[in-house]
Amino acid sequence: MPARSMTTPPEFPPFFRLTAAASALFCLAQCSWAQTTLPAVEVSAPRDSASLHLDQPSTSGSRTGLSARELPASLSTVDAMQIEERGDYQMREAITRAPGITDVGSGGTGGLSFSARGFSGTNSVGIAEEGIRIQTGAGTQNYPDSAWGYERIEVLHGPASVVYGSGTVGATLNAVRKAPSRTAAQEAIAGLGTDGLKRLGFGAAGPLGEIAAYRVDIYGMHSEGYRELGEAQSGKILSRLRLQPDSALRIDLTADYSLQRPERYWGTPHDKGRILSSLRRENYNAHDALTRYADTRLRANLQWQVNDRLSVSNELYHLASKRRWKNIENYRLNLAANRVERSDYLQLEHQLAQTGNRLEASFKQAGHRAVLGWEMAQIDFRHINNAPYRGSSNVSIRDPEHGYWASPDPVLAKFDTFTRMQAFYAEEAWQLADQWLLLAGVRHDRAHVARDELIAGPDFHSILRSTSWRLGLTHFLDPNTSVYAQYGVGHDPVTSIITLNLANADFKLTRGKQIEFGIKQTLGQNLGEWRAALYRIDKDDIITRDPNNAALSVQGGSQHTQGIELAAALTPWRNWRFEGNLSRLQARYDELNERQGAGSISRAGKVPANVPQFIANLWGHYRFGAWQASLGLRHVGHSYADNANTFKIAAYTVADASLAWQMNRKTTLRLIGRNLADKVYATRSYNSQLILGEARRFELLAEMKF
Repeated sequence: MPARSMTTPPEFPPFFRLTAAASALFCLAQCSWAQTTLPAVEVSAPRDSASLHLDQPSTSGSRTGLSARELPASLSTVDAMQIEERGDYQMREAITRAPGITDVGSGGTGGLSFSARGFSGTNSVGIAEEGIRIQTGAGTQNYPDSAWGYERIEVLHGPASVVYGSGTVGATLNAVRKAPSRTAAQEAIAGLGTDGLKRLGFGAAGPLGEIAAYRVDIYGMHSEGYRELGEAQSGKILSRLRLQPDSALRIDLTADYSLQRPERYWGTPHDKGRILSSLRRENYNAHDALTRYADTRLRANLQWQVNDRLSVSNELYHLASKRRWKNIENYRLNLAANRVERSDYLQLEHQLAQTGNRLEASFKQAGHRAVLGWEMAQIDFRHINNAPYRGSSNVSIRDPEHGYWASPDPVLAKFDTFTRMQAFYAEEAWQLADQWLLLAGVRHDRAHVARDELIAGPDFHSILRSTSWRLGLTHFLDPNTSVYAQYGVGHDPVTSIITLNLANADFKLTRGKQIEFGIKQTLGQNLGEWRAALYRIDKDDIITRDPNNAALSVQGGSQHTQGIELAAALTPWRNWRFEGNLSRLQARYDELNERQGAGSISRAGKVPANVPQFIANLWGHYRFGAWQASLGLRHVGHSYADNANTFKIAAYTVADASLAWQMNRKTTLRLIGRNLADKVYATRSYNSQLILGEARRFELLAEMKF
């Protein structure tokens, strides 16, 4: 690898320069406006107490807007201050601090995929922004990528189909944005780190005229990476205009754009499951490899408070995503020949456009909070690829000559799908008495998928239906303590709905059932908050091999998970604060047959792939004067790369830290250290390789609020 000159000034990538220029221009405009119209800003002080946000109303767990304490379910929150303190500016970094959530995405490729409560991937763990989900195409989700511009990220654990539709049996992650405000405020971050890391973000909110307010967030990141072909960059602009002509009517207009060019890394080959730490910085992709995601989002939301009891809202949105990959994605280690054998030369493109609408009415009267709603979405998707992805080569194990991507297979548009989705839902939260709250909800989803084959094969269409429901009861032992019980039913697709293929066209949605019990409590004397949950999820109708004909796939498999989750945020002594959680679960297949040779073999009793059964997070913070020192530990138990449980991925523990100095009321300098012990570990497998966790790195950040 060529050495980098220490005298040449760093060259900032175009998108990073654009982010800096846009931030500077916006800041100048704000300063000019502030000279005559903006009121003084109250800069928030550092946090001195710990909280799980039990009393914060939210629509992430129920459209009725119950707080986490009231909700008969598990709802976790990672807020903007925690993201800042820990330096978790990538979404995958921030969300894996929540209880029981692990990253099972494909390395540095930017795609988002998580495991929760024993279920993995984008067809079981949903991802939403303010309640709106972009549909998963060919197993790919990539938005939102960075946590900048979000007030908090909330996780509804367990089946969430009543709120979000199918594909949410494990959990649903919902990112909540920072809102426009009539109070003027600006914030910014600027960071430099190891491996050429540069980070710049700017956010502003304030009034416009007599009835309007705005919020704009701009963010850019660039890194050269610690391994070959490790360069990554991303940027985005989030904007929202709020019009409020009177207290009863509010209109939000949103326009966003993001661009990602993630690291071109698809894993590191292993020696029969053993990680070779000497290969940590190697990358076996092609020199001209490419991964690129561009997302555009337009939304218009109207909320009308008709009277004290009735409110009506309507949200119209258009989401567009263009994704492109050109990579070599399979590497096998040949130690005898000192070579890495490369195959799977993939070039893919996704063109996705989703237009939808959600109409909702909310009623409040005499202890009742009820919601009735209708959702629809039209999704157009085109899949372009070079299947069957031929191409092969071999390169040296160390310091490989990457070469260029070349495949004999032409890149062609292979199929289009047209999907129309509709859903009707209803929820009611009934305050039976001061000490009891009953929550009931039901949702019916219907998806019509039409697939047009553009090269070969028959066209077809399929209709998928599901009805999800839940019933929960919360009992308030006292104003600070609640216990609850819940039973719910949700659904997952057997594959991504909008890329349904002929082989899966006749399969119905799988069905997940959960029973959960829990407790939530605020401790006296400002000590903090804690919660605990016990649960069991049974999922039926998963794809398995026909026991009488191994060549056929049928629905008849089943699996279950049972476990416990604990979370706490405590302030036991003055200037000390602790945040932690742990998840212990047991996940097993009850019935699953996989093909083996001419027959099949049972996987009953085995652990599903990519499901660690013990996860723990702990952060401690100590404030002394203008300084704050923080130390974080994350432990992920072992998992398996296959359903046969023959390939074990070792457990790992990683330590992170930060040291912050509050220079004045407006500026904080923060030094972030990640993977302090520089541990070499794998988070999951992909094809014939392991996805390695990031190496030790440091970053110095300036955080400004004014």
